[in-house]
Amino acid sequence: MKVDRLMSIVLILLDKERISAQELADMFEVSLRTIYRDIDAIDLAGVPIRSTPGVGGGFEIMPKYKIDKKVFSSVDLSAILMGLSSLSNMIRGDELINALAKVKSFIPADKVKEIELKVNQIHIDLSQWMGNTHIQPYLEIIKVALQESKLLSFDYIAHHGVASSRTVEPYQLVLKGSHWYLYGYCHNREDFRLFRLSRISKLHIQEKIFTQRDYQKPQLEFKDILTTMQTEIKLRIHMSIMDRVLEYSSYENFSLDGDEYYIVNFPFVENEYHYDILLSFGDKCECLEPQHIREKVKLRIETIASLYKEKN
Repeated sequence: MKVDRLMSIVLILLDKERISAQELADMFEVSLRTIYRDIDAIDLAGVPIRSTPGVGGGFEIMPKYKIDKKVFSSVDLSAILMGLSSLSNMIRGDELINALAKVKSFIPADKVKEIELKVNQIHIDLSQWMGNTHIQPYLEIIKVALQESKLLSFDYIAHHGVASSRTVEPYQLVLKGSHWYLYGYCHNREDFRLFRLSRISKLHIQEKIFTQRDYQKPQLEFKDILTTMQTEIKLRIHMSIMDRVLEYSSYENFSLDGDEYYIVNFPFVENEYHYDILLSFGDKCECLEPQHIREKVKLRIETIASLYKEKN
């Protein structure tokens, strides 16, 4: 039973008049049995929960109940503040400011310094060092469209540089692997699609309000798929790029080769993205095997070199 889920349920119940067990189960992606156990645990902790059966029924906190500030420990409050603060770095808005203010109101006067210290022990900053300057303002635009159920229109650059104009019903903002995505129903493709924000331009909110569709959350976990697609190749790298190679392969896959080089068992998928990764290591990396991947890397290097040959 996760404490963070229990805290989230309490905050949801404080914010809503009533919510069904099924809604909570869908929200946290757990079973109904788990939600019922959580509700019992919250009730035993001293927060009086009332259950209403039938259509339109659900759980609610008893009217006029005032939550005891001692319900949340210092660790609990630190975790909530850390999450809200990291999100507010990237997505601004009155609701986040209000949420931060509400959570801070639970902090006892004698615990302020302790909790501030814990919050500052981990800093999460989702903003980019450099790159596409449209990401943050686009997040704001998409957030408004999500709240008001309004259509979005934009130009999009898909794989292999294919450009198109899209009209999309927004349903989710997704942060995955340091990249932001918009998940929505694309009118052009008549299906749900995941759009990477860095590939979006000319983003606008339309005045038209759309009716929410039933939808499944996007597929974001590809571990099983990648396991079947991945192969392992052998690289010889110079120690000067070890820090970069560690972004893709764990330290256990490295073995010393002399004083300045390493042999690395490198996870690899035979597509343009992974060949580009190898090429990005420049002359500090050599693909040793398998032979057919080594030959394909060599061919790409020769193609690049031909661009720089002097022409008569």
